[in-house]
Amino acid sequence: MSYNTITVSNLTPTIGGEVSGIDLTAPLPAEQVEELHAAMADRLVLFFRDQKIGHEDHIRFANLFGGVHIAPSTKPWQVPGHPEVTIIHADADSKFVAGEDWHSDMSCDEHPPMGSVLYMHTIPPVGGDTVFSNMYAAYDALSPGMKAYLDGLTAVHDSAVGFGGITPEGMKLPRHSHPVIRTHPVTGRKCIYVNRGFTTQIEDVPAVESRAILSFLFEHVQHPQFQCRFRWQPHSIAFWDNRCAQHSAIWDYFPQTRSGFRVQILGEKPA
Repeated sequence: MSYNTITVSNLTPTIGGEVSGIDLTAPLPAEQVEELHAAMADRLVLFFRDQKIGHEDHIRFANLFGGVHIAPSTKPWQVPGHPEVTIIHADADSKFVAGEDWHSDMSCDEHPPMGSVLYMHTIPPVGGDTVFSNMYAAYDALSPGMKAYLDGLTAVHDSAVGFGGITPEGMKLPRHSHPVIRTHPVTGRKCIYVNRGFTTQIEDVPAVESRAILSFLFEHVQHPQFQCRFRWQPHSIAFWDNRCAQHSAIWDYFPQTRSGFRVQILGEKPA
């Protein structure tokens, strides 16, 4: 694709684009916003370098794409005074990191976030990359028989899988069912919508069948041909579409520090 106000350098043929010619610390002109929407539909995940944004900048950018999603499960990590912003931090004292398993953010919510905007201000000397996978490509690579089998099935997404052991006792964690194969509301393309981070079972099939199919799909979506890998630098931003991409944060930098903030964008009920 060609753009008038930004430059997008593709990371791979099918997913990922690094955007330049933009300043996210200031309000964006309408044409630039329109081109970012187009770039997101084309690339699924966009990356920005050297963007030293504050919380208000972060929230303003998210609002350009549909408003802010405040996930119930991440309440303990909200920035004081800014419930829209979640702290993403790991250091020598961490027992876990957010997002190690392949997942689509908060697919456990009734209306999962359309997208996530992650800003990292502190990066380890090496390591700490994030890998993204294209769920359109993963769906397209399935056999016709598997596509026919999965079409119309639903699966349970349970926040307790990722948050059950690390949130305050008694905190209510969301659990909802969504289509195994969803249709993207913008592009109209089908994509896989189950993930290891939240999906627990396919509904209305025997348990052993559900486990086998989910195991296959969890492995399938990790194929390298669907992926791009982002090497962080201080003050970089990744903005991805949760509806058609999964990601995994690689924790290979312990005991170094990796720290930043995430804002999520309102989405629709998957269909």
